Amino acid sequence: METSDGSVLRIAVAQSTGSQDPSEAEIRANGKHVRELMRQAHDQGARLILFPEGALSGYPSKHLMSRTSPEAGPADWDKADWLVLRAELDETIALAGELELWTVIGSIHRLTGSNRPHNSVYVISAAGELVDRYDKRLLSFTEISHLYTPGTAPVVFDVEGYRFGCAVCIEVNYPELFLEYERLGVDCVLFSSYSEDPMFGVLAQGHAAGNSYWLAFSVPAQYSPSVPAGVIAPNGEWVARGSTDGLPDVVLFDLDPSAPDAEEAVTYRRPWRLKARSGLYNEHFVTDPRSQTKTLP
Repeated sequence: METSDGSVLRIAVAQSTGSQDPSEAEIRANGKHVRELMRQAHDQGARLILFPEGALSGYPSKHLMSRTSPEAGPADWDKADWLVLRAELDETIALAGELELWTVIGSIHRLTGSNRPHNSVYVISAAGELVDRYDKRLLSFTEISHLYTPGTAPVVFDVEGYRFGCAVCIEVNYPELFLEYERLGVDCVLFSSYSEDPMFGVLAQGHAAGNSYWLAFSVPAQYSPSVPAGVIAPNGEWVARGSTDGLPDVVLFDLDPSAPDAEEAVTYRRPWRLKARSGLYNEHFVTDPRSQTKTLP
């Protein structure tokens, strides 16, 4: 978990206004808001910005999208304005290149024919290129029943010597995904959510501490009274947090492996866990009746 040159990387975590309607007006408003926060982050020296789940498209309401609305049921994705969403994504990609700002942003992603879309996070480089996309793999009951096609793979990418991975919302309940990113050598997991469950923050702290990496936590502004956006250090402590007033915010933080809240976890704990998982204990096992018989006092 060492950067190539020991440099510090400033990241921004957006607490943007969330919506649940992928209509033309809402998507255009989302795009404008997203780009305002991108400029704000850039002006404060950020090299990467993370947005919540559905930040660009909105996180579509199961009732609004249902073919049997207002009852929940199979979604009618013709209700989403895909042409406007593509235009707003193109504008966002162009601005990322103009600002030289890596931008990681939640959106629905259209598939072909009758296939349901992915619930995704786009990875846009500082060169203004769409370089990857993380598709949410572990979906809720409603999502898998009525809304989305699940993704199949993790996503990792490198920015100025740091490696990032992506996760989305209820995936915080699945530690195997976060352990997988530890094995893939990430320095920071970028976690995008559309939830006001305060336990998501607690679970995120556990994943950061258990795997000794940073975790950037992005949520919509209206849910910030329950758990605001922020950054968790490799020791499991919150080291930056957004406002809790329900308003938009941009949280800035410098990733620095030599910082007190990271150094011990990065330098000692993570390498030891890797070694412990590699068969370290095999040579220390013994054949001893007092070990093998479990009923002896």
